[in-house]
Amino acid sequence: MTREEKRVKVINALIAHQQHTAHVAKQEMDSAQQQSNDYGANVDRYDSYRTKMMRARDMYAKQLSNANASLRYLQEAVRLPPFDRAEHGAIVETDKQRFFLSIGAGKFVVNDSESSTGMQYYFAISAQTPIYQAIKGKTIGDSFIINGIQQTIKSIY
Repeated sequence: MTREEKRVKVINALIAHQQHTAHVAKQEMDSAQQQSNDYGANVDRYDSYRTKMMRARDMYAKQLSNANASLRYLQEAVRLPPFDRAEHGAIVETDKQRFFLSIGAGKFVVNDSESSTGMQYYFAISAQTPIYQAIKGKTIGDSFIINGIQQTIKSIY
């Protein structure tokens, strides 16, 4: 598999992960709105249950908005060519872990027939994390230390 094909595969896996996150946020937002509607007419201006449901709806709406913004970024990132340096949008594999320097989405799975388990784990990390700062600007063969653990970059794409 070429670097570009592998890059697209990883980004598409993260897109699927984010689509699931957006779907769950939408369902929860709709559920909170429905519960508020089913509760009946607003009889008291200080109705704590209705206020709780509206806050939950607003929280899930914000999560949905963030997930959709992340999806837009990822759909643009899939068109970028592979990188040679660790920078925003690059996928970095070390001797210990795999990172996608992009959005703060945490751990996600990529199905990989070349792997012994059939899947590989990646971490989508944002530019605000200490590990991003440790990796930023490095190239293949460079090492960095995070949390007392040294890692060497094996590939970047």
